[in-house]
Amino acid sequence: MSPDSDIHSLRVDYKHEPLTEDSLDPDPIAQFRLWFDEARASGLPEPNAMTLGTADRSGRVSCRTVLLKAYDDRGFVFFTNYGSRKAQQIAENPHAALLFPWVALARQIEIAGPVEKISAAESLAYFMSRPIGSRLGAWVSDQSQIISSRSVLLAKFEDLKNKFADGEIPKPDFWGGYRVIPETIEFWQGGGDRLHDRFLYTQKNRTWSHVRLSP
Repeated sequence: MSPDSDIHSLRVDYKHEPLTEDSLDPDPIAQFRLWFDEARASGLPEPNAMTLGTADRSGRVSCRTVLLKAYDDRGFVFFTNYGSRKAQQIAENPHAALLFPWVALARQIEIAGPVEKISAAESLAYFMSRPIGSRLGAWVSDQSQIISSRSVLLAKFEDLKNKFADGEIPKPDFWGGYRVIPETIEFWQGGGDRLHDRFLYTQKNRTWSHVRLSP
């Protein structure tokens, strides 16, 4: 049992209108766009923040928060260091799950499917759109590796800032994007008395179908 004796009483009873099948778009990407736009309009901080779950070849799972940077019918894109733990796990087991936990809206979206690297041209285009500090940061961080102190990062950052002071900052070869190609997309909306609404979309032969799931 938790040492916090009151934790079991932490609960919210959701008061939203039920999510009905008639209100859903038959295309889950269009439905995602609708909910994503509503999350942005609500003022929710970083609505593009998503939990990324990956696993190594033995099945050990890791989760972390990353930022969605693009999406379309092909899938959902994020960027990282190709030497990071997430990238190493993707190399061993190229499947992942994404979760958008929009708790303030009593909504969440889960996306699962295989993962692929995006093209070098796509990665370069996004890299060059980033602020200068973010571009330098990509060079500085040997992501997921042990370092002795934060001062190591700061010193390397200053060195690289001086090195690239008179020119463009090139994209590192060890940095780029991944695309999660959705095989399933689930939309969840909280309901009163824990009677939540869940709809699962599944893609087969490039055609989407959906079913309601019990909460």
